[in-house]
Amino acid sequence: MDDLIGEFITETSESLAVLDMELVKFEQNPNDTAILSNIFRLVHTIKGTCGFLGLPRLEHVAHAAENVLGRVRDKELDVTPGRISIVLESLDHIKYLVDHLAENGTEPEGSDEELINRLNATAEGKSDSEVEALGGGEGAEAASGEADSEEDSLSEKERAELEAARNEPSIEDILADMSLMADASAETAEAPAEEIVIETPAVPAAQEQPAPKKALEEEVKREAVKEGLQTGPQDQAASGGAAAANQSIRVNLGVLENLMQMVGELVLTRNQLMQIVRNRDDNELKTPLQHLSHITTELQEGIMKTRMQPIGNAWAKFPRLIRDLSIELHKKIELRMEGAETELDRQLLEMIKDPLTHMVRNSCDHG
Repeated sequence: MDDLIGEFITETSESLAVLDMELVKFEQNPNDTAILSNIFRLVHTIKGTCGFLGLPRLEHVAHAAENVLGRVRDKELDVTPGRISIVLESLDHIKYLVDHLAENGTEPEGSDEELINRLNATAEGKSDSEVEALGGGEGAEAASGEADSEEDSLSEKERAELEAARNEPSIEDILADMSLMADASAETAEAPAEEIVIETPAVPAAQEQPAPKKALEEEVKREAVKEGLQTGPQDQAASGGAAAANQSIRVNLGVLENLMQMVGELVLTRNQLMQIVRNRDDNELKTPLQHLSHITTELQEGIMKTRMQPIGNAWAKFPRLIRDLSIELHKKIELRMEGAETELDRQLLEMIKDPLTHMVRNSCDHG
């Protein structure tokens, strides 16, 4: 069951990141039914999987959020900033519960009644002011583990981060610090439990031995969870990700680091062999050694590409961040992102996330 929970945590964390962006996009394009269908499906999948795994708090919050989205999908509710905000708040709360589950193996103690009541009131068509009047209870926990302020769009954690950002160094100082990042220790970006997704053609399994009955039952359960978390065919086609979804595997970063080290050793050995051949002027070995050199270079480049990720991954939270800051600061802010497909080494990408976020916050605060 631990493997199933681990798979659920990984997939749900990814779904929540997508939902953040999709909800902001839907708020800007409320007539886009494809976006809404994808949002509804992801929340429905989270709810169903929580029920399967016996996670009642997560299931109930996701179910209440799903009801709001269902009413919007059925044209029974209009899209308003208040309704989008409460769904986003429910996603923040789900993330808090998932993070606690990842750290402790169980859901935290407590009640989500206040949040669920507000979600239910929203689904019933009550106005934003009526929904806010239901707040103020101590039952709901914020994504930071404390109660959210109902008068503000940002959580207490985000407000604290915003206040801290105001006291941050200037953009010039941040850029100067970024120039030193290349010398930072690789330990900064490494974590034992982290994984990276690699796209690869599916390879038929070799001759497999029959699995024991107990192991087979666990595999059936695991596949049931995976099927529930996977994107449906129609939604995959809409997002253009059907092929990629079928050719992606998860690889622990430690495996990639080990491959990088072994390739480095291979390159050194190749260079030594080439030097020996040059000194001896052995024509018989030159051709196969040149072939070996070519293969080694391609292998090194291929392994390095597995560490490359689109810089857009570092921007994933910006649409939600800008939306919340726009409401908090009472400013009309337009976010434009270009060059998201540009790839950087994962370690460098991790290093620039926080400075980029501070720069965006400072721009909103002082712009």
